[in-house]
Amino acid sequence: MKARYFMEKTPIFRGVGTAMITPFKKDGKIDFESLKRLTEIQLCAGVDALIVCGTTGECATLTREERFEITRSVTAEAGDDCKVICGTGCNDTQKAITYTKDAVQAGADGILAVTPYYNKTNQKGLVKYYKTICESTSKSVIAYNVPSRTGVNIMPETAFEISALPNAAGLKEASGNMAQITETSALCGEALPIYSGSDEINISVFAIGGIGMISVVSNAVPKKMKELWNRWQSGDTKGAARLQGELFPLIKSMFSDINPIPIKKYLYEKGLTEFVLRPPLYAE
Repeated sequence: MKARYFMEKTPIFRGVGTAMITPFKKDGKIDFESLKRLTEIQLCAGVDALIVCGTTGECATLTREERFEITRSVTAEAGDDCKVICGTGCNDTQKAITYTKDAVQAGADGILAVTPYYNKTNQKGLVKYYKTICESTSKSVIAYNVPSRTGVNIMPETAFEISALPNAAGLKEASGNMAQITETSALCGEALPIYSGSDEINISVFAIGGIGMISVVSNAVPKKMKELWNRWQSGDTKGAARLQGELFPLIKSMFSDINPIPIKKYLYEKGLTEFVLRPPLYAE
């Protein structure tokens, strides 16, 4: 194993980041009134970051203009109360750069960049991809590893190389492979801090040095997710584990179908949004 770079980064946030849904009206247009209401709920719960235009936000079917307006709306509402991070990753590096510049112009505090998908790339290509994105902005960039969706896996040695980039400020890990995540954490240390990207393994990621979560379930119960983090941070690891167990049925239900179908249905049943998905997402 290589020695660490020891380039300790200042994380853009620690704690709970909510991977926000994008609410739509029945006509398919973005429901900015509901978006504002959902943002207010998150802010009242004290979450540490709001992640917009990500997987949960149905980024694949958002236009460039919609991405910009969503980011601008949430940043305006959030103000200085929490960080706003915009998903800008793409399987076309030039588009990723365009989305990144748009997000910064719209007021985003940081960037979440998923790995390329479909046409994919190899491990050296991943390093080049993140280097190009990082060089296009001075904002913090969080890499996003979700091989079940992209067909690409950021291997520990690759994460180590990415950690050398000055504004590569974190890694959202949704591979579900705790052995790999542990190796990445040991290799990169504070040069590339890890966020849990899968709610079912939050505690496990915290235990190997993770500095927070980017959570789907936090859309539903932001106060509970914040409590989970606070218990862990205060040293009440047993209490945190107990709360994780109590939340597990909800977590499991939120992934009983393709994300974000279950969470959007949950919020609809709570009277917070319409239950509208953009094709090809579908639910009866």
